Amino acid sequence: MTASALRVAIQMDPIEGVDIAGDTSFRLALEAQSRGHILFVYQPDSLSWQQGRLRARASQVQLRDEPGNHVTAAPPELLDLASMDVLLMRQDPPFDMSYITATHLLEQLSGQVLVVNDPVSVRNAPEKLLVTQFSDLMPPTLISRDADQIKAFRAEYKDIIIKPLFGNGGAGVFRLRDGDENIHSLMEMFFAQSREPVMVQAYLPEVRQGDKRIILIEGEAAGAINRVPAEGEARSNMHVGGRAEACEMTARDLEICAAIGPLLREQGLIFVGIDVIGNWLTEINVTSPTGIREIENFTGVNLAAATWQAIEKRLAGHA
Repeated sequence: MTASALRVAIQMDPIEGVDIAGDTSFRLALEAQSRGHILFVYQPDSLSWQQGRLRARASQVQLRDEPGNHVTAAPPELLDLASMDVLLMRQDPPFDMSYITATHLLEQLSGQVLVVNDPVSVRNAPEKLLVTQFSDLMPPTLISRDADQIKAFRAEYKDIIIKPLFGNGGAGVFRLRDGDENIHSLMEMFFAQSREPVMVQAYLPEVRQGDKRIILIEGEAAGAINRVPAEGEARSNMHVGGRAEACEMTARDLEICAAIGPLLREQGLIFVGIDVIGNWLTEINVTSPTGIREIENFTGVNLAAATWQAIEKRLAGHA
């Protein structure tokens, strides 16, 4: 362990089961290890608070960029998270009460540990709600569980997308074309499953050319990848068959990033992924953004290194 080595805990889904070829959390961890940092991983279910101490049952790990042989984990130990320098909150959504509880617990590390992204801001900025602060950059959008308002929106825009407000990976996203008779059944299904409103947006035909994922580090555009939907599919998420391809950021993309960047920096949202379709911002992802593996594969740009440079700079500024 060198003088500059950091103790890093990563709150994530089981590392043994990740697909390292496309997993952003693994790539961030691998980069941390290459910089001499000491890594511990734990699952959010193992978080415990008692008498002011926040602990987790964590394993120190050694990582390798070798599919099927990518991790060696030491036996789990009860780790006092206040003894860490950095904590990466990287478990996948859904953004449910379990997720919110974890943000409340991690908030107690404030002033002791740099949590990325800041748990208070994560709690206050779920992907499909933070974006509403930039409504001029969004396509026509409605957030509601009022059936009459949803039907009126559909009557106005004809071709629409309906999606759960706190979903991820394209799950539960439906396209309803003009004349489709399933809108009432869909509303019944959504509203029977939860008390939450849904997000309804005008369908953007530009999605056939791709849904661009742009990574911002400390509020600055750092790299992008295009995700093209599979034939017969309205969703571009790679979880559901979307194809990644190289792309360039347009003047409009950079305009969007410049508009949202100051807020991201102010709120401690160091590592963020946004979704842009055509000229429109559709989501700001702050919980567990993905895409750096694909960007590195197509461009050679190491966004994991850029992320750790930003983290190390933040720590140096608070030393």
